Amino acid sequence: MCLSQSRPEATDPTVATPASPARRYLHALGAGLVALALAGCLPAPPQADASRAASSTLALPPATLAPSPHISPAALPDNGRLGRDFLELSFYLETGRPLAQFTRFEGPVSIALAGPAPPVARRELDRLVARLREEAGLPVSARPGAANTITVQFVPKAVMRRSVPNVACFVVPDTRDWVDYKSARGTGRTDWSRLTQRRHATVFIPDPATPQEIRDCLHEEISQALGPVNDLYRLPDTVWNDDNFHTVLTRFDMTILRAYYDPALRSGMSREEVAARLPEILARVNPGGGLRAPLPEDPTPQAYVRAITTALGSGASDARRRAAARTATEIATRWGWTDSRAGFAWFALGRLVMKTDPDAAIAAYRNAGAIYRALPGAAIQSAHIDMQLAAFALGTGRPRDAIELVNRALVLAQAGENASLMATLYMIRAEAYGRLGDPDQAQRARLDMQQWARYGFGSDAAVKRRTSEVAALAVAGARAN
Repeated sequence: MCLSQSRPEATDPTVATPASPARRYLHALGAGLVALALAGCLPAPPQADASRAASSTLALPPATLAPSPHISPAALPDNGRLGRDFLELSFYLETGRPLAQFTRFEGPVSIALAGPAPPVARRELDRLVARLREEAGLPVSARPGAANTITVQFVPKAVMRRSVPNVACFVVPDTRDWVDYKSARGTGRTDWSRLTQRRHATVFIPDPATPQEIRDCLHEEISQALGPVNDLYRLPDTVWNDDNFHTVLTRFDMTILRAYYDPALRSGMSREEVAARLPEILARVNPGGGLRAPLPEDPTPQAYVRAITTALGSGASDARRRAAARTATEIATRWGWTDSRAGFAWFALGRLVMKTDPDAAIAAYRNAGAIYRALPGAAIQSAHIDMQLAAFALGTGRPRDAIELVNRALVLAQAGENASLMATLYMIRAEAYGRLGDPDQAQRARLDMQQWARYGFGSDAAVKRRTSEVAALAVAGARAN
């Protein structure tokens, strides 16, 4: 049944009428549907036998990624900021622990798959290596042979979880495979701070994983094997940020890696020695950024890191997670941040309070969206926010607003090569057009969704689950009116 819908008086598509029956209905949905459907665009965990599950309603094409539209990459920061970012990325671990010396591979590097691997892994590794050679100028190859090696190994998910729970994938220095890692674990051999030069590293990826998860792991972990081992919450345009919005290496990342392997640097240099050479190096790799000394550090307080980690982790109660997200927004406000740290804090709060306080959730998402839209390099973050708001609009009986938000997000999501986000956006569009009584547009959106769904979600069964969640939102929106 197709129901006619009307736009609320507010001109902002993210705003619902405050006292509407839809609001009251969303409160009643509780912890189930709304939290599940609005929890973000991370791919659903694949089941071990999910690929064998036949779909009665979907005929999905193979897991390939559609071409991205040509969108100019975000402008690089000036070289004073770029130098600061380089030093913070290169001389600290994610824990905040400082590194005494600069390390990298010296000479050509072979990046190879070890043991059985999904076919998509070879394709994505070849694509990544080609980009690293072309965009960062790195002496890497996707075949064995060099003295320096990065090995990629797929480990059964259950085995990996027993050893390293709550980690999607990771890289370990000075190891060659899983057995070697297990024997070296805890001995100091795998401690990045003890390295004087990089010679070997292994990237571990769980099996099974969706094609998008495999690609994302390859990009982040191989780039950290080669370059920075730190993540910075304040950077908007990089995979080296634990917010996990960017999933493929960006122009910023390639510029940092090109500087990392500049001939003026070598393993064993101190922070001061690297800082002294950076202005000339960055003037070469980013000539538009000027000849500038690195700016002073802009560290993120550990209180913020702890708050965000608690908010988005799985070890705390819902109430404690919501309180932690509010703490993160309070820290961001107190420090006067307008960067990714502030946007991510509001995003986390929106996710966590949607099922208990939809008004507060939408306000949080709107705050996050305003911050991200003002940040160069934060287009994919903006697309994620618009997806959340579009899902909310669909669930509150405003399909036209949902379509408007989806349309704003689609190009940005495609440029970011985020297949699961693209598929979810098209699912929302299909349901919204269905509610407007336009079956042709709804079917077109479903066909568009199929280009992305298998790559993003990995199996017919996972796609069906997400499709059902979005369809249930549309039903909720119809009932709310």
